[in-house]
Amino acid sequence: MLSFGDGLLFTVLLALSFTIIVPFTGVLVRFRAQYNPRGLQLDEEGTAQPHTGPVIRSYFAMMKRVYQIEGLEGLYKGLMPTLISTLFVTGIILAFMDTPSPSHGKYHAPNTSLLGTLIYTIIMMLISLPTSIITFRSITTPFRLPYLNPAKSLRAILTPTERRKPWILYLTPGLLASEVLHIIIVVLGLSPIRRLLVPEFDTKSYKDISLFKLGIFIVAVILTTAVLAPLEVISIRLAIQRNHASAEYNSVSQEVEGDADENAEFSGNNEDVIALRNESDPYLGLVDCAKRMVDEEGIFSLYRAWWITLFGGLTSVLGY
Repeated sequence: MLSFGDGLLFTVLLALSFTIIVPFTGVLVRFRAQYNPRGLQLDEEGTAQPHTGPVIRSYFAMMKRVYQIEGLEGLYKGLMPTLISTLFVTGIILAFMDTPSPSHGKYHAPNTSLLGTLIYTIIMMLISLPTSIITFRSITTPFRLPYLNPAKSLRAILTPTERRKPWILYLTPGLLASEVLHIIIVVLGLSPIRRLLVPEFDTKSYKDISLFKLGIFIVAVILTTAVLAPLEVISIRLAIQRNHASAEYNSVSQEVEGDADENAEFSGNNEDVIALRNESDPYLGLVDCAKRMVDEEGIFSLYRAWWITLFGGLTSVLGY
């Protein structure tokens, strides 16, 4: 159990990290969710229509747009679900999976076999998946969500079907496949390579590091980034795609009534920060999402903010 001092330090560090991380994460989610079709789109009658939404082509252009339209409040969209998710997962770790005496709230995955690590990571993903979906949707919704009224917020971002059957979030087409594939590549691919090539980082014996092996590991990180970055973009696209169950539409299409809370307020200036793909023509799975993104927006749409994925892979060598 954490002491008072450890708990206080954990709270301060958590607040500080949220102050810094939440805005950057929110911009990242919006940038990867942004729909930038490169050609004319067909309407319901088959007539070509030009894209009328915003076109954002860089991470920092998205950050500027968020601040200009929604201000500081917009940069902190998703704060409450992120906080709740973090506290929930941390509570589970401390209650069921942590060591008897954690150090200042810092937790490391169990040091076990590759299969054990894989199972553990997938379980943690399954626990946090619903809150991740809610967080992504809270960030990308055009509505201003109240911080202290979760019921009203959930009515705005979840469909009636999802509110009646919360488990349907796990059935979001392609999402679980994308998340599990990401985990497999990291746990069974990148992590063993790191332990093989630069195990010195685990013991902090930096003087024993081979620059040649470190170089090979960096190349491996770059190669895996080529696969992981698209999976991260696709996961966001699939997570914000809401599940419906109207008889006249398929299971993920737009429902006729009751999707949004009529009392929710639109964000500043009545102008949406980002453009999202029409829900009436949803992605049908992982492969379908990748194919449609390439066809409609170009292959580079799969590599938005790839450098963040690369940076995460490189810092993994330090055990973070």
